[in-house]
Amino acid sequence: MSTSFAVAGRLAVRFRWAIVLAWVAGTVAAMTLLPSLSDVTQSDNTSFLPASAPSEQAAQLASPLQGASLTAVTVVAARSGGALTGADQAAITRLSAGLARTARVNGVRDAGLSADGQAEQLTVLATLAQSGGLATSQQASLVASLRDIMRTAALPAGLAAHTAGPVATRVDTNATSSKTGGQVQWFVIIFVIALLMAVFRSALAPLIAVLPALVVVLVAERLTAEAAVHGLGVSQIASLLLIVLVLGAGTDYALFLMFRVREEMRAGLACREAIVLSVARVGETITFSAGILIAALLSLATASFSLYSGLAAPLAIAIGLMLIAGLTLLPALLAIFGPVAFWPSSVRPGGGRAGWWGPACARIVRRPTATLIAGLVVFGALALASLGYLASGFGGAVTAPGGSDSALGNALLTEHFPQSAANPTIIVLRLRQPVWAAAADVSTAERQLAADPQFTAVSGPFDANGTALTAAQYAALHASYGPPRTLSAAAGAQVPRAQFAAYQASGSYVSADGYTISFATSLAAGNPAGTAAEEAVPAIRADAARAARLARASASGVTGQAAFTYDVAQLSDSDLRTVIPIAIAVIAVLLALVMRSLVAPLYLIASVVLSYFSALGLTVLVFVRGAGQPGLTFILPFLLFMFLLALGEDYNILVMTRIREEAHRLPLPEAVSRALNVTGTTVTSAGLVLAGTFGVLAVVGSGSAGQQNVRTIVDVGVGLALGILMDTFLVRTLLVPAAAVLIGRWNWWPSRLCRMRPAAVPVAAAVAPPGRGTPLQRISYYLRWGPGGSRRI
Repeated sequence: MSTSFAVAGRLAVRFRWAIVLAWVAGTVAAMTLLPSLSDVTQSDNTSFLPASAPSEQAAQLASPLQGASLTAVTVVAARSGGALTGADQAAITRLSAGLARTARVNGVRDAGLSADGQAEQLTVLATLAQSGGLATSQQASLVASLRDIMRTAALPAGLAAHTAGPVATRVDTNATSSKTGGQVQWFVIIFVIALLMAVFRSALAPLIAVLPALVVVLVAERLTAEAAVHGLGVSQIASLLLIVLVLGAGTDYALFLMFRVREEMRAGLACREAIVLSVARVGETITFSAGILIAALLSLATASFSLYSGLAAPLAIAIGLMLIAGLTLLPALLAIFGPVAFWPSSVRPGGGRAGWWGPACARIVRRPTATLIAGLVVFGALALASLGYLASGFGGAVTAPGGSDSALGNALLTEHFPQSAANPTIIVLRLRQPVWAAAADVSTAERQLAADPQFTAVSGPFDANGTALTAAQYAALHASYGPPRTLSAAAGAQVPRAQFAAYQASGSYVSADGYTISFATSLAAGNPAGTAAEEAVPAIRADAARAARLARASASGVTGQAAFTYDVAQLSDSDLRTVIPIAIAVIAVLLALVMRSLVAPLYLIASVVLSYFSALGLTVLVFVRGAGQPGLTFILPFLLFMFLLALGEDYNILVMTRIREEAHRLPLPEAVSRALNVTGTTVTSAGLVLAGTFGVLAVVGSGSAGQQNVRTIVDVGVGLALGILMDTFLVRTLLVPAAAVLIGRWNWWPSRLCRMRPAAVPVAAAVAPPGRGTPLQRISYYLRWGPGGSRRI
């Protein structure tokens, strides 16, 4: 395998300019011809639930309230400081007609006048795709068209119209997310370059290390977006995680290769020969590291929750491209710049100095028993703290960016239509006869819900806008004017205005045929995004079933943020139990292949599991015990395990393959010390870079996100950063080497190395020693015998 990578390195050096030009051309083509990833991802978690989820079934049950397969966009027109005038009403009628002429719009429904008479609510119903990237792009186009019409509608002075509700909010949030992704990307790049300048003590090397990862981010985002347009499911968090993962993992691979190039140059090889030899040696490490990460990511495809399964293909594509770039573009750039890449750091033979952490670790693991016991005690205590983990909300609703049109519209909803804007939990009933024919039973069910201690307020067909109607009044209004959804403002001249407005507003809670009704409830448990509301969902569903029996309904359901959050948490826990064993099994097989051992993968996987629970426990101590949060976002344990399992193995492979390499010519304790001396700086630098990228995500992403998502981003960013730092500085460079020393030669069982003893001075080889022969002969010598002349793999 080393020979294959040596050939790859030789080709990368020989055709360096062609490789660079090919990558430049491909990047320009992708940026020019393909869509942006942020334009095709969705920001609403609820659309990622499977059809079998109870809240998704409730949403389908409620579809007649807005029309099957129709997307509803709310428009609010309001006059500040007074009631709507006749001129205002005429202007709203003209606006409604203009909105109805918009492409893809099926019609505009008047949802009624507010109780204070200062605002009117319109519901625009459009035929759009219901999921995927096409739905996102069509929603953005529709909302933009509606806003154009409102801007040119010549409304009377003092009358304002804005879009509101979840669709308009989602469009504005997606637009903000695109800017957030760009901010995260540039802040991460600046951070990584600054850190690498300190690591390499060079001005050019950091740029060379980051450039391939940056190119891959640009290309992978566009390729994933194009696939999403053609039906690939893409998670809403794919864009941010792709940036962080590729820049973090790509920088890891660059460090693996560039540190080895510098080491070989300091050992006496010319620059291009050092590049070929380094690709031959580190290429296998990079390939298996990327392969393990890709395997772990692809295991996400087995998840039922597409917030997770939608990460599999985008991130796997990105890491696959990063592997190709790491073995082609990066060596080509190093060959072009030569020793200047490391200037002013010395690459002369015998030059440079080792970092401090590697030698320190080498000294510590000379006492492997004490090191391992101390580590197990500390990490075991932190792992016990993970028992205090509580899942917290990450529900369906999102908050509109400040100052956006949807934020202004939502503010008007809150002021004039509090029942519509209070983020209600919705109870949906499917009746056996129209509501006006079963008015008495429905009224009984509504009173039962209003008296239930689970709810602080209930709005429904008989109390739609604050003015209550009796069952008899409702039936009489229907007999006189027909279904509430077909009314016009001029039809109610023969009844009190407040009574007619209440009947008209009930159209928001009654389907056109009258068979489907809903009740908007405010929860006694508080904010539907909170943990208490999530825990109350089973009781709320029981209340809905009781109301269905009183109303003689054939079906019932509960929808809204609390219900979605509950279903998401349950589904996430189920996926965690399914995906993780698959990921562990696949990664164990790959580790056995790269280590050529059945023993080492066992404790390497065990070390990742220990690191995971310790990191989760530390995050619980920081956020739940320290900061007083009610819980951690449900997505954190999933991402923490996947990233520590996959990325932690990068460092395992680098350290353990170097130990294996040195064990061919040194006793194992000396081989471990030698490996830690030469890889310690690489591992710690890579860990700092990766942890820093997640830290930047926490700082920049939280500052740009909607209010609902801030805690999620902070939990994920800080949790992963803490886990990676512990994994890098303690587990990979202390506990794993200590375990390797204690297990001894059985680390390599059943490979031949398990039965070998370190070779002494090598016999004469049929290849040229350093300084004589062709460059390929000299590289072959180093591949077989190493810089010191002792036998290698």
